[in-house]
Formats: sequence, structure tokens, C-alpha cells
Amino acid sequence: MMKFRFSKFGRAVALAAALGVFVGPAMAGEADVVGAKGTETAPGVWRFDVSIVHADEGWDLYSDKFDILDTEGNILGTRILVHPHVNEQPFTRSLSGVEIPSGITTVVARAHDSVHLYGGIELTVILTP
Repeated sequence: MMKFRFSKFGRAVALAAALGVFVGPAMAGEADVVGAKGTETAPGVWRFDVSIVHADEGWDLYSDKFDILDTEGNILGTRILVHPHVNEQPFTRSLSGVEIPSGITTVVARAHDSVHLYGGIELTVILTP
């Protein structure tokens, strides 16, 4: 089982995404993680399904990757997003084969875009095998 915590703003964005509310230019800016699920696929190896909201405009401005980090900020895995998702918001992509060192029970999912880089909403994921 996996649990996660949202900030107040993150809850609002996640609720909007869950209800299918369009997040348009008024919320343009950094790429926000609005959902994340971790599943252990083998001992110490995890798959992460990460949902991102971002006002992608095309090749000049789009969410281009997400990372899974430990709580110290070390990158454990990165999924490169190879194209804009202009008409698919929020969108969910997976990252498999992430090795989580023994003793780590919490990770952070963060998104990145081609202009603002990092800075959007990050989501903490509590790992439960």
C-alpha cells in the first residue's frame, strides 16, 4: 500500500484534476505533480506512476521529465518525457526499475519543464511493500 501527502494547494490541484477541471493558463508555470503511486515489483525495486499537470504549449514549453528522489534530494530515477502533452492534462506516465535503498520508506516525485525547470508542486510518497 502507498500513501501520500498533499499541501493545501496540492490538494486543490489534485481535486481539480480528479474532477476533470481544465487547468489552463491562469495556473501556467512550473509542472506540478498531482498524483503518484509506488508499487514494489521485486525486492527493493519499484515502479512509479506519476501524474503531472502543466500548461504545455508545444515544443517550446512542456513538461519534459520527472524524478523520484530520496528525502535528501538524491535522484533515484528519472523519466524523460519526449513530447508535449498539450491536449492531455493531467497526464500519467510510469517509471519502472527504480532501485530504492534499504531503509528508505519515503520518496518525493517532482516534475520539470523546459522553461521553468523545477519549482512546481512535489508529492511525497510513503512506500509500503
